[in-house]
Amino acid sequence: MALLDGATYGQMDTFKYKVFVSTWNVGGISPTDDLNLEDWLDTDRSSYDIYVLGYLSDTCLSPRSPHAKDNVAGTGCRFQEIVPLCARNVLGPEKSKISTKWNSLIGTTLNKSLPDQNKSGPAPYQVYHVEEGGYRGVSNRRKFRCIMSKQMVGIFVTLWVRDDLSNYISYPSVSCIGCGIMGCLRNKGSVSLRFCLHETSFCFVCCHLASGGKQGDEVHRNADFMDILSRTRFGSDSSVDLPKKILNHDRVVLFGDLNYRISMTDGKTRSLVEQKEWSVLLDRDQLRFELSEGRAFDGWNEGAITFSPTYKYLPNSDEYCWHAQGRKGEKSRAPAWCDRILWLGEGLKQNRYERCESKLSDHRAVRAVFTAEVDVLKLMNPLDEFFLSHNFDDIVDITRRMEEQI
Repeated sequence: MALLDGATYGQMDTFKYKVFVSTWNVGGISPTDDLNLEDWLDTDRSSYDIYVLGYLSDTCLSPRSPHAKDNVAGTGCRFQEIVPLCARNVLGPEKSKISTKWNSLIGTTLNKSLPDQNKSGPAPYQVYHVEEGGYRGVSNRRKFRCIMSKQMVGIFVTLWVRDDLSNYISYPSVSCIGCGIMGCLRNKGSVSLRFCLHETSFCFVCCHLASGGKQGDEVHRNADFMDILSRTRFGSDSSVDLPKKILNHDRVVLFGDLNYRISMTDGKTRSLVEQKEWSVLLDRDQLRFELSEGRAFDGWNEGAITFSPTYKYLPNSDEYCWHAQGRKGEKSRAPAWCDRILWLGEGLKQNRYERCESKLSDHRAVRAVFTAEVDVLKLMNPLDEFFLSHNFDDIVDITRRMEEQI
């Protein structure tokens, strides 16, 4: 997709970038100042260029604080249930205090190796807004910048890129869709981020689809997905032909608490989980079945699932919630792969797809690493431009005719 006009370009180059995407339903838990995010952000071997991070929340309980020693892992995440989904939060104004705290922790962790990093705690983060046509700033290869950040009730999405790469990010846009009660409240729905990197458009869609473990509830999740696809729309610069809908983009990633369950009795599911019979359970996974039947996510891709179900755990525990018989305030749920990452289109290669082991909430975070191919137009120098121009062709024709007359 060529975005730049008014200049002459030559051949198209292909650059490759590493993109880290993760989804994490944190259950409305507010992080402590000393929460360790290094494992979750994979900073030990971090060679990533782009982080898309997201948090979610769907509990109506009061926010809890995590244990300070809990570790987390992932980049490019969707934080689901960032605030409790009680009526006050769903119907009232957005509360940015918790999302600001998460972003400060992320920025501190990603830039921890910098010599001027504040060691006493999370530093205030700043969103470096991208101007139309690209961000211009001082390049620092080691530093990560927050380019976009958006909260819709319990969904919070934040985009971080290498500082030197931010020069080539352009045309950012956000679209929020509510699919909750009455089909419009924002306790469920999506936050989508759009931007262009060089000449390639990206769209990251963070979803929190309809919950429920009863037979037939997957139909509501399918409907939410289709609603998000049809209603999401991005603004466009009139001078540039930018994609307006999700499926119009070159590279698309959809991730979040999709809430699809396992179509099997609770007793049978629990037995197979205890035996770690993942392939048998995945044969009854609702998302895979709906995809294979063409009822949802037609044409989308998902990597091989080799990890155990990500929901539902007792907080600060490795025990699934079916062991919670009699525990006050805990609802028993059969395990399921609720937290997923899918992608669409060519130019994306998934290198890793795994879950993370933080015990912060009743969900485990899931992360994926992609290699993304990006088109780059090379600006020609004046001599190259002349040789490829009509003027040069005219000179060649005249010269040839003169030679024929001699």
